[in-house]
Amino acid sequence: MASLPLFPLGTVLLPGTRLPLHVFEPRYVAMLRDLIDAQEERPPVFGVIAIREGNEVGDGAVRALHDVGCGARLTHVAVLGEQRFFVIAEATDRFRLEEVDSLAATPYTTARVTWLDERDGDVTALASLADRLRAELAAFREVTGVEAEDVPEDARGLSYAVPLVVGLDLADRQHLLESPDTESRLRLGLTLTQRERELASALGGALKPPDSPFDLN
Repeated sequence: MASLPLFPLGTVLLPGTRLPLHVFEPRYVAMLRDLIDAQEERPPVFGVIAIREGNEVGDGAVRALHDVGCGARLTHVAVLGEQRFFVIAEATDRFRLEEVDSLAATPYTTARVTWLDERDGDVTALASLADRLRAELAAFREVTGVEAEDVPEDARGLSYAVPLVVGLDLADRQHLLESPDTESRLRLGLTLTQRERELASALGGALKPPDSPFDLN
C-alpha cells in the first residue's frame, strides 16, 4: 500500500484526461504546498476520488467516498492571488482506497491506497470492440451534433474516453473507472454509448453535453 493525499470531488477522474482546478480552501492549499515542497523526493501526485455521500466544500462535508479513484499529477500551477491557485493535473493510474490514514496529521485527508494494474482482459476481442465503440461514438455525434475531443487510438485509452463525447452521470463514470480490465470497459462503454444514442434519437438529439472537467474547489 501507498500513502496518498486525497482530493474528494463530486465527479470522477479517468486516466488519460486533464483536470483543471481552482484551489482556495485552506486544507487543499496546504496539500498543494506539501506536494510542491516534496517534488524533489517524489512526484507531485494526489488522489482524486468521487464523493459517495456529502459535498465538496466545508469541514465534515464529505461523509463517504467511492472505493476506486484516480491519481492526478500536478503539471501546472498559477498563483491567482493570496491563497488562491489555478492548477492543472494529468490523470495517471487508478487506485483502490483501503483506509483513511488517521495518523497522517495532515489538514487534508490522507489515505492508504493500493495502485491497480491495467489488465487487458481477452486480448483477441479488443480490436473488434474498439472498432465498434469508435463507430458508436461517431453515430452518437451524428445524432446529437455534439462537438467533442478526438478519442485515443489505442484500446485502453479509448475505453476511458467515452465521457469525452457522451455526457454520463457520476455513477456511469464510476462504473467505467471500476471496470477490471480494458475489455470489460470497452463493452460497458459500448453499452452506455448505445443507450445514450437511442435516448438522443428519441428526444430529437437534445442531450446534455459532456461534463466540463473544471472544478471550483
